[in-house]
Amino acid sequence: MAPAITLAADAPTLSAANTGFMLICTALVMLMTPGLAFFYGGMVRVKSTLNMLMMSFISLGIVTVLWVLYGFSVAFGDDKGSLVGWNSDWVGLSDIGLTELWDGYTIPVFVFLVFQLMFAVLTPALISGALADRVKFTAWALFIALWATVVYFPVAHWVWGAGGWAFELGVIDFAGGTAVHINAGAAALGVILVIGKRIGFKKDPMRPHSLPLVMLGAGLLWFGWFGFNAGSWLGNDDGVGALMFVNTQVATGAAVLGWLAYEKIRHGAFTTLGAASGAVSGLVAITPAGGAVSPLGAIAIGVVAGVLCAMAVGLKYKFGYDDSLDVVGVHLVGGILGSLLIGFFATGKGQSDVAGLFYGGGLDQFWKQCAGVFGVLAYSLVASAVLALLIHKTIGMRVSEDEEVAGIDQAEHAETAYDFSGAGGGAARTQANAPIAPAESKKVDA
Repeated sequence: MAPAITLAADAPTLSAANTGFMLICTALVMLMTPGLAFFYGGMVRVKSTLNMLMMSFISLGIVTVLWVLYGFSVAFGDDKGSLVGWNSDWVGLSDIGLTELWDGYTIPVFVFLVFQLMFAVLTPALISGALADRVKFTAWALFIALWATVVYFPVAHWVWGAGGWAFELGVIDFAGGTAVHINAGAAALGVILVIGKRIGFKKDPMRPHSLPLVMLGAGLLWFGWFGFNAGSWLGNDDGVGALMFVNTQVATGAAVLGWLAYEKIRHGAFTTLGAASGAVSGLVAITPAGGAVSPLGAIAIGVVAGVLCAMAVGLKYKFGYDDSLDVVGVHLVGGILGSLLIGFFATGKGQSDVAGLFYGGGLDQFWKQCAGVFGVLAYSLVASAVLALLIHKTIGMRVSEDEEVAGIDQAEHAETAYDFSGAGGGAARTQANAPIAPAESKKVDA
């Protein structure tokens, strides 16, 4: 994703085909945020459905504005000490030409920046799944703004910006295993350690209220993820994007099978929630790796992610942290697995000539992946916890106990997801609206 170095004689020209391809990919990535909203919205109880939807949708507003004002400049501007970027010409996006190309590529800067904007929007929305039922909407909106500024924009520069320390080290992250999924998963863990558990955690049933919504959301995520992954090559000229597209499908299918097999052995049933969660775990794991591995490697990564993420979601009950919708178990664990397994399954025939251990490359790339994974994890965990603590000690992060018990939708949004007041049916409604028989009419008149 970072600018390539090219000679003047080889300077690229604008490609209408690649530009159109990237705009389609951008639209697909945008669809992932509403898809995530449905995925999370179906997993919570009825009384929290709208709040869960809004926690994703508000990111579309806040992060979009911040990206225009300064986010793009911080993430992809000229490097400053390997930690952040900055380009004053990009502040407000006021000095970018319509046909000005992203350095080394055949697409306009505007196309690259709006594609990356959708990544920036989605990442904080991922965090929201860990905080279901209990966070003030104003506090969440403030957290998004602060977190994007302090955590996401700099981390995106580390991983994808020319001069960023992880980029210069050679850490491979094709489409966001570290910058998106580990970043969001570690942030989720940091915040929930500050704000604590939901009332009734491990005591009251907190089952998904609508598994059809969960499956719809998972399907939209799977569909949008092709743009997320294949588009990250920023073109369609050499087959690498096509390899990533294939590996996205392959790993996700394998992860569904892995999760369901574990679930059947462990719990005795194949559940729809397990299928949806398995798909997301596979999508997460292949995101950093898909441009570097073969389809057989993608199968291995998918199966490993499906099984180990299924195992990891139960850790919250063992260790007592309330990760409401398994953001830590799926996104943090899946992101770690996908990033580290590059060090074993990279073939050297995909996005670069870097080979992993199983293809004769030794462990050199694995150690680089470890540096990227744990550097991002540690920074995001600590920074996110500090931001949450500051908000918690000032305006307050959680709704009141009464509001949480009664339902956060009514308390924060003055609405409910499902209004049955005008509906009815069954014997009671039929009897109440039945015409009065003549004999009964005389009794009434009397």
